[in-house]
Amino acid sequence: MASIKDLKKDINFVLGDIIEAVYLWEISTDNKNSKEGDKIIDEAIAVFDELIEKVNNKEVENRSAHLKAVNKELEEKASSLIEKLNKLPVS
Repeated sequence: MASIKDLKKDINFVLGDIIEAVYLWEISTDNKNSKEGDKIIDEAIAVFDELIEKVNNKEVENRSAHLKAVNKELEEKASSLIEKLNKLPVS
């Protein structure tokens, strides 16, 4: 497992890239401030807060296994958000 610092960076970069992709979709499809895009952004922010809270939790029994689980959860939730982003209309 990489360092905690690297895991926090990964969480920030992955979810930040998803939010940026929503903004790019809004600009390219002329759907500025769309409800669909806002929903994905809100969900990405909630996932960020949830995962950072889990990383900062030091009261777990096996810290290494806990952090690996957080990393796996990041991958799963990011994939889910990307699927939602890919389902947005391209009109």
